Amino acid sequence: MDETGRLSRRQFAKAAVAIGGASALSACLDRSGGPDVPQGSEDPSSVPGRQHAWNGALPTDDHGNDVMARHHVLLLLDYAGDGTPTDDERETVESALRSLERAYARSDGGEVGLLFTVGYSPAYFERFDDGLPESVDLPDPEPLAPFEDPDPDDQDAVVHLASDHPEVVLAAEEALLGEQSELNGVEMDADLSGILEKADRRTGFTGDGLPADNQDVQGVPDSGPVSEDAPMFMGFKSGFRKSQATEDRVTIPEGPFAEGTTLQLSRIRLQLRQWYEQDSRSQRVAKMFCPVHAEEDLVEGAGDNLGDTAKIEEKGCPAHAGDHARTKGMVGHSQKSARAREDGDPVILRRDFNSTDDDEAGLHFVSLQRSISDFVDTRDAMNGEDLAEESAALGQKNNNGILQYMDVLRRGNFLIPPRELRALPPANPE
Repeated sequence: MDETGRLSRRQFAKAAVAIGGASALSACLDRSGGPDVPQGSEDPSSVPGRQHAWNGALPTDDHGNDVMARHHVLLLLDYAGDGTPTDDERETVESALRSLERAYARSDGGEVGLLFTVGYSPAYFERFDDGLPESVDLPDPEPLAPFEDPDPDDQDAVVHLASDHPEVVLAAEEALLGEQSELNGVEMDADLSGILEKADRRTGFTGDGLPADNQDVQGVPDSGPVSEDAPMFMGFKSGFRKSQATEDRVTIPEGPFAEGTTLQLSRIRLQLRQWYEQDSRSQRVAKMFCPVHAEEDLVEGAGDNLGDTAKIEEKGCPAHAGDHARTKGMVGHSQKSARAREDGDPVILRRDFNSTDDDEAGLHFVSLQRSISDFVDTRDAMNGEDLAEESAALGQKNNNGILQYMDVLRRGNFLIPPRELRALPPANPE
């Protein structure tokens, strides 16, 4: 807050998105006057056929890293009908989604206008007689470590809304749910009401200063340790270009859902009191990146100086993970995860963001991958159970990257179809 007790602009924006609804949108518009985001194109072909093709609309930093949108809403939805969706329902859903695209440009002047994806769960596809084609790997969500027991997200669908403007994600949400008939001067041709009903809502943010402005929540020390230059609660940046899979790599290459992808969603509670009070800055660097990064003092501030690589491969961290487990009693999160690369290339594309849902520090881990098995392999590498066998110091989680500071509460798997099949697709369009 400022000296008058008034919420800062960033705090207000985050609070409005977290609360949601017409009143939050109205308050946001009253305070800001509304963002000057241009309308989108009337030509449907102007939007990429891949729903997940966001990178071309994202700004980049000085090192060429894509910079994620600052504000996010995840709408988890259930199909309201009986049996399988009808063609009329598909047409209505597509009209609603197309209205969003006409209302807001994807990007403008180096900022994100509105980006969104629509995905469907294994539970949604179970209503069809035909199963998913072999080209789609979409198992039910399950625990992926002996120390976790997440509840499954088995809602039928998820819509991920992202923008640099809090008013945009709020207005888009209200319009989809039938609470607003006009969006940025564009009449909504349809909405999702009566077809897809809201089952859950999650929100969050990422970007320099936002975590620091919103650290007065459970799980964060009262001292307010998150620095002003940190884009994430744990104090370091992520999403280095060479640590991310390309959009091509995460795209399904064949079959009726070719040009789509899969989405893995985990809701994670962060234990930042332990992170900041138990560990020194050097220990946090070692656990987040690699012990070499701490020994050579490679990370300045949040890590902007690391360029586009995080210097994980350059320092030989993945190849020496076993040695570090034995000789140093510690391995880093990025060091372990990099072991899941194929031919040196990452296999998942992260689009996660921090959250204060339920008034606690959290992370909505959103990853895209060609198949859910790619995420499972990456998570296995991150668990580092093979490395824990090398050193008693790693224990089950202690000194094993950042595992001990994260509790996975929920997990869901979703198929993001190509744009032409995004409206209530059948299990096997062929």
